[in-house]
This record gives sequence, C-alpha cells and structure tokens, in this order.
Amino acid sequence: MKKYGLLGYPLTHSFSKRYFTERFEAEKIDSTYDNFEIDSINKFPDVVKDNPEVIGFNVTIPYKEQVIPYLDELNDSAKEIGAVNTIRVTRTENGVHLKGFNTDTFGFESSLKPLLKDHHKKALILGTGGASKALKYVLRKLGIDYISASIEELKENEIRYEDIDEQVIAERLLIINATPLGTYPKVETFPNIPYEFISNKHLLFDLVYNPEVTQFMAKGQAKGATVKNGYEMLLNQAKKAYEIWNSEE
Repeated sequence: MKKYGLLGYPLTHSFSKRYFTERFEAEKIDSTYDNFEIDSINKFPDVVKDNPEVIGFNVTIPYKEQVIPYLDELNDSAKEIGAVNTIRVTRTENGVHLKGFNTDTFGFESSLKPLLKDHHKKALILGTGGASKALKYVLRKLGIDYISASIEELKENEIRYEDIDEQVIAERLLIINATPLGTYPKVETFPNIPYEFISNKHLLFDLVYNPEVTQFMAKGQAKGATVKNGYEMLLNQAKKAYEIWNSEE
C-alpha cells in the first residue's frame, strides 16, 4: 500500500486529505493519505524516518519555504520560486532521497490560461505572501507584466493599496487576489481596491475557493468582469502532485 501525506501547521481544514481519500476510494486505489501536523519544521526528518511507507508529501503553510534545507534536490520551478508544495520520497538501499517541486505553478497556469484574452497584458497581484511567488513565475512565463500591492515595506515592482487608482485599474486588466481575504468564515472581507473602475474587459482571479463566489469576485461580476475562484487551481496542483509521486523518473 502506498502512503502520502500533508505537512503543515495547523491542519484544521485539509483539502488535500479530503481530495485524495475520496479519489482513492472512488478509483479503488490501494493508498492512504494522512495529515502530518507538526509545530516545527525541525520535526520533519522524524516524520520521514517514522513513516517508511510514505512516498510523497504535500506541503502547506507555514513550511513551503522552511522545508527546503531538508531536501536533497529541487526541480527548476521550485528552485526559482524558492517554495515547495510537493515532495517525492525515493527510498533505496543507499538511503532516502527527497526532491521538492512546486505544482502551484501548474495549477495556476492551467486554470488561468483558458480565460486570457489578447488585452490581458498587465496584471495587478493583491498580496505579496508565499502564494504570490508561484503566480509571478507563471506570469513571467506567459509574458504578462505585473506589479504587486503590499502592506509591507515596498520592494521592487510593488505599490501600496492606496496608490491603486483609476489609471492602475485601467492599465491592469488581470487582477489576482493572492490574500486570504474573503475566505470562509470571514466571507464579508475583500481586498480594498477601487472596484468602481473595473470594466467588462477585466479578469478577476481569486485564489480563495471557499466560498465559491467571494466578495472580490462578486464586486467584479457586478461590473461585468470575468471571474474565477481558486478551486480548479487547487485541484490541478493536486493532480500534478500525484503524477509526480508516481512517475518513473
């Protein structure tokens, strides 16, 4: 029996455990998926050692960056982004080899691309946390110029929320919410931008997937914008992770 698991803290609501457990049952796959809730990344080596059947991990907050020093190898996207959300465990007589991947890039790109029009040349990313790193990687790959709205000290290609005016909104027809604002149960929250300048040429992509329609999305819809939540992105990155765990590489 193959075993997989999710590494993070806390793990109160795990999409991954639910998704993989339901998939294994539906497809009659002889595998299990467990949550490994550890309060310090220092405990990760013990998880690997104490669970010799596990051949793959998903990684979530707050360990996507912290886990990297414990890995033997990174694929190109994980290396460039500096964040890992999938680990393949290879066990041989010579020991254990841990390789890190970032499948958020695949999830985001496969969900976003079908919605892109020729006029979506510039993007505004709301938020500068870990989630935004995979988005920037994909936008660079697609040749889409981006700036990020930040509440922290400004870095390159970043602006403050109060500087998002009519001109910024008019120029950047792809707007991505990479913050947790709007997530259940705080469904009444949303990023503070001037929604009155949104048009029917805009595409609003929300990484939040619960609720199905966030306030950010609803405000865009009211202006005729195309909107998309993060569920398909989450689904596609999970499918890609399973593919990586079971590849012959």
